[in-house]
Amino acid sequence: MMETSALLRTLSEAVGVAGSESGVLAAAREELLKIGKCEVSPLGSLICKIREPKAGRAHVMLDAHLDEIGLIVTAILPDGFLKVSNCGGIDRRILPACQVTIHGREPLKAVVCSVPPHLQDKEQKKTQKIEEFTLDAGLGFEAAQKLIAPGDRVTIDAPFAGLLGGRVTGKSLDNRAGCAAVIRAGELLAQSPLDCGLSVVLSSLEEVGEQGAQCAAYALAPTHAIVVDVSFAGAPGLGPVRQAAFGSGAMVGFAPTLCGEMSRGLIETAERHQIPHTPEVMGGKSGTNADNIAASRCGVRTALLSIPQRNMHTPVEIVDTADIEAVANLIAAYLCDNFSLEGFGC
Repeated sequence: MMETSALLRTLSEAVGVAGSESGVLAAAREELLKIGKCEVSPLGSLICKIREPKAGRAHVMLDAHLDEIGLIVTAILPDGFLKVSNCGGIDRRILPACQVTIHGREPLKAVVCSVPPHLQDKEQKKTQKIEEFTLDAGLGFEAAQKLIAPGDRVTIDAPFAGLLGGRVTGKSLDNRAGCAAVIRAGELLAQSPLDCGLSVVLSSLEEVGEQGAQCAAYALAPTHAIVVDVSFAGAPGLGPVRQAAFGSGAMVGFAPTLCGEMSRGLIETAERHQIPHTPEVMGGKSGTNADNIAASRCGVRTALLSIPQRNMHTPVEIVDTADIEAVANLIAAYLCDNFSLEGFGC
């Protein structure tokens, strides 16, 4: 079993911008093959069947999305510069002068062009729209055409690094942290005598519409689902938004689109097993894969667990590995308590 920080590093450093998740899919598949049979859906989600469902019995789906935010090349200009658009809700405030990698015929380094502050007028001091940014790969038009094509994905270069107190920073921790949690939960449950089917889905396309999880849920037809994503950790300047402190464990979602019985059951399980947790209440949709999974086929009882994160949708996101482990332990304990005769730790 790979240590949590090492697993997270492997997943974070892999490339998987929405709609082009093959790099991170391959990395995750290596881990999941140790506990179940794996297949890839037509939309690029990774599905691992740990325990086949039996007729008339429950089937639990654990979901976390694989894809990361990034950019997509839209045009090569006559002077060799590149125009881009966004894949997902990237925080465009951080883009000027960033180093990036273009995933073309081969990985190419580039820089997001920036007007020097000495030359900026009033309008240029404002945050640009994504379509106004230009990439410089140091290439002329003909050379660029040979190596880059419209549709190639672009990621922002950012090293994965350990911080103090078990915290780590890097790109794509939204939602590779969630992927690490469900992989770890699958490992904990693989040898447990569950009286239910169990599938892990690392889904594609969440950042651009949640289609990967929606289609995977339709194909698997689970009776229950637990979705893992990230949510907001307390930080300066956030104001009165829903948030949790690092080290507070799993954020248990309560929302109209979620199954209240499962949410309450997760809280009870966390209290019973002394697993750190905090409630997260939303007044409408959750804004995660849970919304579409819950509405799949005739409906799926769906719960949401979130991992506190700072600097969301930037290349310097921060999470605490203890919170990832708390989520994994809570999933395992909940399933053993509710879908096994022997209880958690069996």
